[in-house]
Amino acid sequence: MIFPIDRVAMSLILLACLGLAAADWLRDHPGSDPWAPLTLAERPGWATGRKLAALRADPADCQSFLLRSDFPGKPLPPVGEGTCRRADRRMLGFPGSTVPALKPRHAEGTCALDAGLAWWLRHGIQPHAEMIYGSPVVRIEHLGTVNCRRIGHGDMGNWSEHATGNAIDVAAFVLANGRRIEVRRDWKGGIDDAVFLHAVRDEACKSFATVLSPDYNAAHADHLHLDQANRPTGWRVCH
Repeated sequence: MIFPIDRVAMSLILLACLGLAAADWLRDHPGSDPWAPLTLAERPGWATGRKLAALRADPADCQSFLLRSDFPGKPLPPVGEGTCRRADRRMLGFPGSTVPALKPRHAEGTCALDAGLAWWLRHGIQPHAEMIYGSPVVRIEHLGTVNCRRIGHGDMGNWSEHATGNAIDVAAFVLANGRRIEVRRDWKGGIDDAVFLHAVRDEACKSFATVLSPDYNAAHADHLHLDQANRPTGWRVCH
């Protein structure tokens, strides 16, 4: 016969065992642990999106993430005034011994933009480049990051994320084997190139707040617009 107190003890022991098992599992799967600090090396899990979104609102947390990930980015002093003041400013770069280059070089952007590029490269771009071409990306060509302007270049409307260096327009990827995949030419081009471009666009949607591709409108026919807009609800735009 099991007395009520024995049932309580057995329940507590069972709960303790389940708690220990859950803690062990989360330790081995930090991407699904909302309390584990984000690192570039962790395998993406259900908590990764929230962690990446948090970096957009907290430059200090973003900087800690890059430092934990041995990221070689270079912080820069604030510049500019008014709407186009750039208090969160750094030289964009990529981690690792085989460092892909950004062309043009010396691109500036926010910490959140730098973090998004690093995550996209590690978990989105390189896996697809290796799978489709058997060759990694060694250069990413872009059309710019900083431009003190409104969306659509008009005199009215919302300010672009480019105004504060919180966006980058990616135009092409160059592989180690010399192959160059261009957004304008290859978005609807050969099967491999089109598949690659659509795949990295979809992967970018996991790293950035906004992703606009040639599927969005004619103004984006030659590039992928990527930005880290800090929206209150954390919702993302992906086209």
